[in-house]
Amino acid sequence: MAFGSDDVASLALMLSAERLGALNKLTGSAQTSIELHQQTLRLSASLMVVIATIEIALRNAVCENLAQHFGVADWLQRPPLPFTWRTPEKQKISAAHDSAKRAMYAKLSQRDKASLDVGIQQTGHSRSLSHVERVKARRKHIQVSEGQVVAELTLFFWKRLYGPEYDHWLWKPTLKRTFPHRTITRAKVAGELEKIYQARNRIAHHEPVLHRRFYETLSAVEFVVQNMMVAEPNVSTPLARLLSDDVRGVMLEAEHLHARLDAFRLSAV
Repeated sequence: MAFGSDDVASLALMLSAERLGALNKLTGSAQTSIELHQQTLRLSASLMVVIATIEIALRNAVCENLAQHFGVADWLQRPPLPFTWRTPEKQKISAAHDSAKRAMYAKLSQRDKASLDVGIQQTGHSRSLSHVERVKARRKHIQVSEGQVVAELTLFFWKRLYGPEYDHWLWKPTLKRTFPHRTITRAKVAGELEKIYQARNRIAHHEPVLHRRFYETLSAVEFVVQNMMVAEPNVSTPLARLLSDDVRGVMLEAEHLHARLDAFRLSAV
């Protein structure tokens, strides 16, 4: 639904002068600034579909790779020695485990939640617990699967595994197989994933991904879809074909938005 001039002042206040400041300066029109703001958000939403697919594909490729490499079912939380996670990854895994338990607990009926008190009663402290303490104690007795924990880990975790800290322990012995072409280096993969991660982070915080940052992100996406899990770079991998319409669509959206923004810049010269 279109908004009228009577709505502009109210919408500008809700979106904030700070968010609209650069657009207001560029266009000289609060209404046009609001329109461009919404167009930018729609572009980010379309780009997020592409990034989300990349994230899902990457984490599944890494999980399959490391599960085979470590050869144990609970490799994420108890990887076989001598390998150990660095502190940041340990913390992320612990937080993901707790988050998976919270999600599972929230889905339980009140009867099922109360049934978890049996484990608490065995400690002899059930009557002295506050509501918050009781919930935390109940969650300790919930079992979650490796897959549920994996689902709680973000792109930050997966891209960290391609960092220099894991060059010896993961990249050289196994993760190289996720980007198997002989000329691709760990640093190259890490750099491209970082670009995708930074774009994802900006989108999650409702910040624009435009111009150079947008095209760098699309270039990084192309690198991943053309090189992940294939021996030779290929523009027609299954992942590339899956995302082809989405990538084409987001490119058209970006071209249209950039053209509108550039028109205002040219008129100001």
